[in-house]
Amino acid sequence: MSESKALAKSIWVRLKDKLVEALTSVLPVSVIVLLLSLTPWVDISVSDLVMFVAGALMLIVGIGLFNLGADMAMTPMGQYVGEGLTRSKKLGLLLTVAFFMGLLITVAEPDLSVLASQVSAIMNGKVLILTVGVGVGIMLLLGVVKIIFHADLTSILLYCYMILFCLAALLMDNDDNWPLLSMCFDSGGVTTGPITVPFIMALGVGIALSVGGRNANENSFGLIALCSVGPIAAVLVLSMFADAPTNYQVPDYSMDAILSGGLGHIILETMSDVAQSLILIIVFFFVLQSIVLKLPNTKIIQILVGIVYTFVGLVLFLSAAEMVFMPLGYRIGLALAEANPVILIVFAFIIGMVVVLAEPAVHVLNNQVSEITGGEVTRGQMMSALSIGVGISIGLSVIRIYYDFSLLYYLIPGYAISLGLSFLVPRLYTAIAFDSGGVASGPLTSSFILPMVVGACMSMQGQSKVLELAFGVVAMVAMTPLITIQCLGFKSVLATRYRRKAAFRRILAAADDPIIYFE
Repeated sequence: MSESKALAKSIWVRLKDKLVEALTSVLPVSVIVLLLSLTPWVDISVSDLVMFVAGALMLIVGIGLFNLGADMAMTPMGQYVGEGLTRSKKLGLLLTVAFFMGLLITVAEPDLSVLASQVSAIMNGKVLILTVGVGVGIMLLLGVVKIIFHADLTSILLYCYMILFCLAALLMDNDDNWPLLSMCFDSGGVTTGPITVPFIMALGVGIALSVGGRNANENSFGLIALCSVGPIAAVLVLSMFADAPTNYQVPDYSMDAILSGGLGHIILETMSDVAQSLILIIVFFFVLQSIVLKLPNTKIIQILVGIVYTFVGLVLFLSAAEMVFMPLGYRIGLALAEANPVILIVFAFIIGMVVVLAEPAVHVLNNQVSEITGGEVTRGQMMSALSIGVGISIGLSVIRIYYDFSLLYYLIPGYAISLGLSFLVPRLYTAIAFDSGGVASGPLTSSFILPMVVGACMSMQGQSKVLELAFGVVAMVAMTPLITIQCLGFKSVLATRYRRKAAFRRILAAADDPIIYFE
């Protein structure tokens, strides 16, 4: 009884810390939206503001519970699976589990369902989700091979992005289907969401620590980066054979339409989606527990409690995002574009900087980066780099809509810069940066930022351009952190060189005793 009381007290203390962290994450977004409602640019009714405040509170509680659940269940499960399967020395079993885990978790990822629902008029949603799942499964398998054999992540990414842009060129050559290009690149960003990120990152850590060797911590990163590439390639191939997107209709983002089925219906539907996601992971884990892992009951109980927190947290978070943030985002984008495009661009940059603070998976990544690097890369540094990157990406996306040009004008130089930087910075920063790109584009990006950009496009270019111009913002959110985080690494390299030169100059300037004796 004393142990259970101690556990309950520990959980309560950690939950309070997580709720405070969630409050500081959601508060900036909420304050900006509330201040915007006081301006003449956006007309938000009192009832909508009440709904927004209620949604923000749901978001805070949801993020707090999810982060606690990720610490107690999702991260330990991934690490136990990685360590257990690697130590069993059954490479075939490890690779098989990696493929099917990547496939099944992705199929049930809530972010991917949001994207599929928004393009269901032009592409079969189930086919799209299954295609993305296969892409993730293959790349997760490749990522596990990379960890086991200590392969260089930069070289793998170079080959992968060369293939991606070759496939993009082939799709661009198709006069009917090339407008699907932006949606293809978006699919990579939405795949790595709150369900997949904690598990896959911890799986990489577990395998890397079991394999050991030099730079084991650095070797643990990169799985998220590779799992973001696979879906893009798979959907590019799918789009080449899809029907021409001639009948795309913008979904009805109005709050009345979203709530037409009732609040209870949305929550029940969200509970069903999240349950499907978690059940796949739980079943896989307990099968492995009975065959390979053999963990003690105390750890199993902690994992089960953590799964409950994860479930409740995600239901609250995703319900709030769908009911409140999606319609409000669309209305803000539409209104600001009609008022003044310059105001919209400035707002897009600011909201991008703060919205990443409220992405649940970002906190999981920052905690793991700080822990794995021993504080070499701090949470503050990560959050600053991510905020700047996401802010720039959304601002650039609005500029692209205004001037009407292809997404490739951003992606080709952007990835060229990020891959070029990978040769100038420590490999640890490159691995973290490419993982961060997939993590930054989470549920709020697809359910708040994407509708906002769709609304802006409807105002500036009309419905016929939405598929081509509005989609692609998720891909931009996934790309810019690759540059900003590696710039952080480049700054670290320059600072280290400066300190060494300064120390050398002090040695040479020692006038009293210019000869140095080493004992």
